[in-house]
Amino acid sequence: MKISVTFEDNLYSLDISDDSEIEILKPLLEFESGVPASDFAIYYNGYQLKEVKKSLKYFGVKDGDILVMTRRMPRPPQQNQRSSGVGSIDWSSIRVPGTSSRVSSTISDQGGQVPLGSVDPLALREVLLADAHRRSLLKERNPPLSEALESGDPQRFVAVFNQQKKTREEQEALRMRMIQADPLDIEAQQQIAEEIQQANINTNMETAFEFSPESFGQVTMLYINCLVNGQPVKAFVDSGAQMTIMSVACAERCNIMRLLDRRWAGLAKGVGTQKIIGRVHVAQIQIEQDFLASSFSVLEAQPMDMLLGLDMLKRHQV
Repeated sequence: MKISVTFEDNLYSLDISDDSEIEILKPLLEFESGVPASDFAIYYNGYQLKEVKKSLKYFGVKDGDILVMTRRMPRPPQQNQRSSGVGSIDWSSIRVPGTSSRVSSTISDQGGQVPLGSVDPLALREVLLADAHRRSLLKERNPPLSEALESGDPQRFVAVFNQQKKTREEQEALRMRMIQADPLDIEAQQQIAEEIQQANINTNMETAFEFSPESFGQVTMLYINCLVNGQPVKAFVDSGAQMTIMSVACAERCNIMRLLDRRWAGLAKGVGTQKIIGRVHVAQIQIEQDFLASSFSVLEAQPMDMLLGLDMLKRHQV
């Protein structure tokens, strides 16, 4: 049977028997991802497949199903024979001052729940320094704390961490006072409505992650190598573009500016607006062994060399 496994921004397709055990699946994923088998966990329908001697059929995995592979949180080194008390941290719900980002207020520690306030900032710093992936998430979702981490100064990291924790606690205390003082107050009602909306959004995201995790991956844009008037060009295929366009620099490199008809000048409107300086009515594109004729609208400030639009794709029935 064929199954798919999603991991970070990648989707792996595997052809494997349903009688195969998890201990057989993990080396395959280790080979595909380059991540040691001991450093990741596999989930199916929200359930971790821990029993390595059990088969895929035992867990109910069927042909065409999607499994989720997640990286395990590395354990931080012990300091002064004292446990750091840091397990895996979900950065998706930390509230960052001045932004809508949130970080979870709890972490798992040997199966229990420990308040974020009891986390040792220095131990947390060691965990982040040992995991490049979590550092990149921190840089995206909490820039001030990320800058403090990258500065190499432990005291600065502790200061920023404690300041953000204090700000979150003050905001939470203020919110609770507002709700408890008068639940029917307009601002309190607005706070409650926002929390309900955010809870619905989180539920919706969890459902999407469970049933269509591939939607959280990144789609690689389609570029192809071709020749225009004998000159190599990397073209971007875009079926959402109405016309085929080319930059001035690319047109000059391909020696077709001499064919530019400036009577076709105008504006190209889409995500933004760019000036069209003219049109080359016909030029030859070579893609592999195929030679195709196409027209080009030459744009003044086009960042891509060439974009193959819907006009060219329909003309040649691509």
